[in-house]
Amino acid sequence: MNELVLKTNNLTKTFKKKKAVDSLNLEVLKGDVFGFLGPNGAGKSTTIRMLFGLIFPDCGDIEIFGKSLKNNRRNALKDVGGIVEKSDFYLYLTGYKNLELLSSLSGKVDKKRIFEVLEIVGLKERAHDKVKTYSHGMKQRLGIAQALVSNPKLIILDEPTNGLDPQGMKEIRDLIKELSSSQNITVFISSHLLNEIEQIATRMAIINQGKLITQGYVKDLLNSEETKFFFKIDDKEKATNILTEKYSITDITILEDGLECKLKNDIIPYVNKSFVESNIKVYAITPKRTLEEYFLSVTENNEKY
Repeated sequence: MNELVLKTNNLTKTFKKKKAVDSLNLEVLKGDVFGFLGPNGAGKSTTIRMLFGLIFPDCGDIEIFGKSLKNNRRNALKDVGGIVEKSDFYLYLTGYKNLELLSSLSGKVDKKRIFEVLEIVGLKERAHDKVKTYSHGMKQRLGIAQALVSNPKLIILDEPTNGLDPQGMKEIRDLIKELSSSQNITVFISSHLLNEIEQIATRMAIINQGKLITQGYVKDLLNSEETKFFFKIDDKEKATNILTEKYSITDITILEDGLECKLKNDIIPYVNKSFVESNIKVYAITPKRTLEEYFLSVTENNEKY
């Protein structure tokens, strides 16, 4: 049985009669890279503030490593690190000095650990440079280093790729994968950048207007409905006949270098085999459905909330 690292029970928070978070039930398992998705204003940052105990829910509770945040805040959070919204540093100090200062707030400074985390996030060579010389992406990685200094088992990151260029996004993506696979850290990451989550998350939850819309394994959620596939092939007419007659597929779009149609993922190998056996050259089969399409479909179906 998978171990629960984080669980919310009917978590609710209201501001001026508006429910920012509404009876939210999340389950994060050990080893997850858990994507927490929703449009701006969906309640993601409010939820994360409650996870850190920075604001208190109106009702409901949060359990972290089996400990109630309401009743046992210190012990519940002792193995948790993270970033809320964006990291702020003293720009006139070096990256190392910033981490040393922040570590001292907890009463102890482990210089070896500071260099370890700077190496993990790829900043060891810039440890003694002032933060004002860092790029935005480097500051984001320094923020993750700050979250790692205390050797957490769970890190919570609020929009860590926000405002980054494509290279900076890739660096954060690769770092999160590294934390999960090599450092054995469970990662909870909120974002509205859906393509980013699709590339790194193992499980995810989508919220809209404070309510949970769906939750589960990314692969299972994306495979739960038909997916649009592009077939790059040489004989579109013959392929269309096979799809229509053998697989009862009628909604087919003919393109210059192939065709598109919606299919269940599990019949793709059989369709491919049928094409090959009919001497159709198959150059590529590309899924066109993205997490963004899935997100839009589930949120649009829940606009009543």
